[in-house]
Amino acid sequence: MTPKYSASDIANYFLFKAQKEDQELLSNLKLQKLIYYAQGLHLAIDGESLFGETIVAWNYGPVVPSLYYQFKEYGAGGIPADEKLNPSYIDKDTADFLDEVYEAFGQFSAIRLMEITHSDQCWQEAGIGNVISCDSMRRCLKKYLKND
Repeated sequence: MTPKYSASDIANYFLFKAQKEDQELLSNLKLQKLIYYAQGLHLAIDGESLFGETIVAWNYGPVVPSLYYQFKEYGAGGIPADEKLNPSYIDKDTADFLDEVYEAFGQFSAIRLMEITHSDQCWQEAGIGNVISCDSMRRCLKKYLKND
């Protein structure tokens, strides 16, 4: 089944959420980790990808390369939400799921999230520069689910 959303759609949702809640704007590093956990937990719960882009193991943790380059210009600073891309197109179930991911992982700093991702077996097994497979994320990230 083809994923309903792109990684950019999910990133935009998180950027809007952070800005709307008057929280600190998300850095590229933190955004990448939220995207990784959204994809991995969606795989663990539903068995389906949330988005189609691949996630690669980089030195600072899991990254969607196209998103990294999209937001690279912000460096370590916060990324403002693009007001032209209001994420109202995200369906309610997906939005509720993303809100849960944000609540669970958004509380951590970018550096702490990087450290947490480095403890994930799927990142370790992939090796730097290699794709982290959906199957690997599905198996590995179940540890974060309350019922498993």
